[in-house]
Amino acid sequence: MRNGASAEKVEAALGDYKKSPLFSEREKAALELCERMTYTNKRVTDRFFKKLSRYFSDEELVELAAIIALENFRSKFNPVFAVEAQGFCPLPAVKEVAAAAASRFHE
Repeated sequence: MRNGASAEKVEAALGDYKKSPLFSEREKAALELCERMTYTNKRVTDRFFKKLSRYFSDEELVELAAIIALENFRSKFNPVFAVEAQGFCPLPAVKEVAAAAASRFHE
C-alpha cells in the first residue's frame, strides 16, 4: 500500500486482528469500532466508548466515526450504480465484488 498499511496488515485486519501482534491496542480499538459500526448485531456501548476515549481524543473519534460511516455508505451506494473500484485498494476480493456488481447492469 502506498502510504497506508502494509498488505500483511490489511490481510490481518480482515482476519482475527484481535490476536494479531501487528496491531497496537489503539489500532485494535479502531478496528473494533469498524465492526461495531458495520455489523447490525453489534453496538457501540458506553463501556466500549469509554475504552475508545482512552486511545482517541474527541476530535479523533468524530473523524474516525465519520470515515467509517462514509465507507459503510459507499459499500451500499456504489454497487447500485456499478461504481467500480478506482485501484486504491487492489485486493482480489474487492475486484471480484465490483465485477459482480457491474454485471448486474449488463445482463
